[in-house]
Order: sequence, then structure tokens, then C-alpha cells
Amino acid sequence: MAEVPTSLVLRRPDDWHVHLRDGAMLRAVLPATARTFARAIVMPNLRPPVTSVDAAEAYRSRILEALPEGISFEPLMTAYLTDDLDPDELARGFAQDVFRAAKLYPANATTNSAAGVSDLSKISSVLTCMEAIDMPLLIHGEVTDPDVDVFDREALFIERHLKPLRQRHPQLRIVLEHITTEESATYIREAYQSGDDRIAATITPHHLHLNRNAMFMGGLRSDFYCLPVVKRECHRRALVKAATSGLPCFFLGTDSAPHPRSGKESACGCAGIFNALHALESYAAVFEQASALDQLEGFASEHGPRFYGLPLNADTVTLVRRQQSVPARLTPPRFACLGDDALPDSEWPLLFHAGEALEWTAEFH
Repeated sequence: MAEVPTSLVLRRPDDWHVHLRDGAMLRAVLPATARTFARAIVMPNLRPPVTSVDAAEAYRSRILEALPEGISFEPLMTAYLTDDLDPDELARGFAQDVFRAAKLYPANATTNSAAGVSDLSKISSVLTCMEAIDMPLLIHGEVTDPDVDVFDREALFIERHLKPLRQRHPQLRIVLEHITTEESATYIREAYQSGDDRIAATITPHHLHLNRNAMFMGGLRSDFYCLPVVKRECHRRALVKAATSGLPCFFLGTDSAPHPRSGKESACGCAGIFNALHALESYAAVFEQASALDQLEGFASEHGPRFYGLPLNADTVTLVRRQQSVPARLTPPRFACLGDDALPDSEWPLLFHAGEALEWTAEFH
């Protein structure tokens, strides 16, 4: 029987999909991401969305101003694609290292996506430009047709939109974000195994832990509501298999998406799970259960940078086998410098794994 490790030293990971929000919420949640992750791909779905180089530079400045002293963290900015975004603006931002990627939200697919793309044909010139300059396209992969069952929208997106898009733009570098289905995992894996290294996928901790029963256990659990929604148990198992496979086409992206408590606990609750504070420990739990702790560093710290063409981080983080109880909410005393408009105590977001015990604790050097 293999010896059970009591600690695990990992190259410091990056988060290739995170929502940091803005204003008081940004200042509240940023330290949870920055303490663990050296870099993060920051989502652009603000109000208004980040559609210009100037807006991205301004948002990056606000993130860096909110960063606690002594923490090293690099926000990687993205452009929000709209039907009429100028390809020249996108190329300028990429050339200046302001935009690392561009995000495709199908219009009305998720939070703050109303200004997203209504028809892929309207951004053909943008995609041609991105293909030419090798700028990654990050996709929220769901159809938005109201006649399509919410649990089928990701799988149908692959057939209706992703496959034709890739035929039209075969050299376009694509990340299918926060995948939730066996169909997505299979599509990405088969593409990679056929020699195609221009498409990859991120996987969240909550989609590795939860199936759709979790949303209804003991009542309607709005805190487990996210988009894409969690799916059947067979899909969760397929995601675990993909994440722990060691294949470089799968890597970490938390999709940590905080909302005020009033936004989650309402007649029409917001989609999103705030998992940043214990994300690494959450992933470790899944990898250990799958007897794949030896694959965690690749998934968390190596596959993403290599896909984006960035250097691996030199510093490390240590996971120690020491149980910790996850509190219900992120609370103000945990972090300082919140500003005069800090969130009221009652509005601080609920933590993923709230009330649970995690067997690993991250220690930082």
C-alpha cells in the first residue's frame, strides 16, 4: 500500500478563470485569490463590460490598488466580445500585453452577458484577427435558445457552434471554460489525442465536487446554483477523470464568482459560487480521492501556463494534511484595507464548502 503523504509541495498555481468583480466586492475577495494564485485570467463581465484597452488598463489598476501589501499577484486582463467590437482595438490591446485573451459570452448566457455576442457570424472578422495574432479565445460554451433544456445547453453548443467555428478557424487557440459534461471532456480529450494542441478546457472545483442533486438537498440550495449548472453524477465523474488524467489540455480555472448575500438569496438568485479562499484544498480533496495527488501540480501549476505560453512560477505552496473547518462566510476581519464603502457584514459572500471540514491546509512561503 502506498504511503499516505502528510504534505505536498507544489509550484505556485495560477487561476485561469476568475471573477474579481469591482469596487467593494473586489477589495473583499481579491486577497482570497491573490494569496494562493500567482496569476489569474480576470473575467471582463463588469457593468459596463471591459471592451477597450483603456477600460482594461483602468480595471487592472484598480485590482493592483486593492492588492494587500506584500502579496505578489498578476492580473491577466481579457476583452469582452460584442457584436461590434473593433478587431483593431483587440489587436492593439494584445500587442501591448493589456489583453491576454478575449472572452466570448453568448448574449444572455450568464451574469452580465446581455452585451455578449448574439451571432457568431457578427464577429467573424474578430475571430480571423485573433487567429492571425494567436490570441486565445475563451468561451462560455452554452446555447441560449430557451427551448433547449438547461442541462443540455453545453453539449449542444459543441455540435451547433464550436465544431463549425473550429472548421472556419482551425488555427484559433481556444479554451472551453468551466466544462461540466462528459461530452465536453471527451471532445477536448479526443482533440488532444489526435494531435490538436490548440484547444483546452478549464475545470472548477465545484463541478468536481457537486452533481445536480446538491442544488435540491434539503430544499432549494441557491448557493450551489452556478452557470453552467452542475449536471448528473456521470458528468461529475467524467470531469474528475479528465482533471486527474495528467493530460495538458485540462487545467485549473476556479470560476470563483462572488455575489452579495442578497443577490444569492432572492426570488431570482444570481448564478455563481465563491470558492477562491479554499480552492486549492478543494481540488486536493478530489485528486486524493481519485488517488491522483501526483497529477495535481500539473493540473494546477503547469498545464495552463504552457497553453498560454507563459513561464512556470518559481515559488511554491505547501499543502499540509491538517484538517480545517470552513466558516460560513468570508468575513471582514480576515482582510484589511477594505475602504469606506466596504460591504456590510450581512452581504459578505458565502464560502464554498461552508460548514464542512477539508483535510488539507495550504501554507504559503
